[in-house]
Amino acid sequence: MKRVLVTGSGGFIGRGTLAPLAERGYEVVRNTANLLAPGEAERVIEEVRPTHLLHLAWNAKPGEFWTTPENLDWVAASLRLLRAFTTAGGERAVFAGTCAEYAWENETHCVEGVTPLVPATLYGTAKHALHTLVERAGVSAAWGRVFFVFGPHEHPARLASSVASALVRGEPAETGPGTQIRDFLYSEDLAAAFVALLDCDAVGAVNLASGDPRPIRELVELLGEASGRPELLRIGARPANPAEPAVLTAAVDRLRDEVGWAPPRTLEQRLADTVAWWRQATV
Repeated sequence: MKRVLVTGSGGFIGRGTLAPLAERGYEVVRNTANLLAPGEAERVIEEVRPTHLLHLAWNAKPGEFWTTPENLDWVAASLRLLRAFTTAGGERAVFAGTCAEYAWENETHCVEGVTPLVPATLYGTAKHALHTLVERAGVSAAWGRVFFVFGPHEHPARLASSVASALVRGEPAETGPGTQIRDFLYSEDLAAAFVALLDCDAVGAVNLASGDPRPIRELVELLGEASGRPELLRIGARPANPAEPAVLTAAVDRLRDEVGWAPPRTLEQRLADTVAWWRQATV
């Protein structure tokens, strides 16, 4: 029996992994312990005895996660969890990484094993350091590098959720010019990609993205169309952030060819799904 321990299972991404895991025959155990507390990681592994580990838990609060010293606490807690897992005979682990591990130039197409890893933030540095140690843990392990995500249960301060929620309330949605090109993936699709990564033999870093980069402005305009309220969009009402790269995209060859996963629906369809979710959430 494959038994997987899922950390962060109540989060934006984690909640979407539960059904796909069950469909693939996993006995799913959701972690409810505070892994930052001393001894909790070891206790949970001893109690659950998982064969597989899907570790998604981390501080992802907008405006905080880039710089919070808690990033260091999560590195330590993750290493305790991994050590306990390997000591207990765990077979396969997948961890959540980030595109912020890459060196961001003005135009960057991120390719695993090719694009330099020079993170510019504490968050990216902590994730990269953890990845380096995970690779040397002596267990089959993969590292899913997350790019740009949107969808149900997203924090309302983030781009897609702030626009969609404003539009379904009939309020103006202000954004920057949106000329930057990004790779966006629906949260439930990202969750499914993590599950596929866990359930295969690929090891090392794998970009988890759609492979369909678009200008941010296009995402905002599609939300306007899906909501039926494009006249409420205020694109360019906020200034652009000069520190953001003009292009930040992902190579998805490993995800497609080695993991065997691709998004099941288009960006347009998933943005419509997002608007539909916000309509229900604001009733």
